[in-house]
Amino acid sequence: MKPKTQTSCRSRLRRIEGQVRGIERMIDEERYCIDILTQLQAVRAALKKVEDEVLKDHVAHCVQDAIRGGKADEQVEKIEELLRVLEKRTT
Repeated sequence: MKPKTQTSCRSRLRRIEGQVRGIERMIDEERYCIDILTQLQAVRAALKKVEDEVLKDHVAHCVQDAIRGGKADEQVEKIEELLRVLEKRTT
C-alpha cells in the first residue's frame, strides 16, 4: 500500500473509531433511535470510503504490478482475488 493511502486510511479509521464511541455513548444515554441510526449510516459510509481507497490502491499497485510482470498465473491470481472481494462487497 502506498504511504499516502496508509496515512489517509489511518486518519479516516481514527475518525470512525471516534464516531463509534460516540454511538456507544448515544446508546448509553438512550438517545433517539433515528439519531443513532443516522450515525450508524455515517459510519458505514465512512468505512466504504476507506474500502474504496484500499481497493483503488490495490488495483493501482498490486494488480498493475502483476500485469506488468507478465506472469500469467500471477495475473490470474490477482484478478480472481479482486473478483472475490468485489463479489463479497455487493452482498
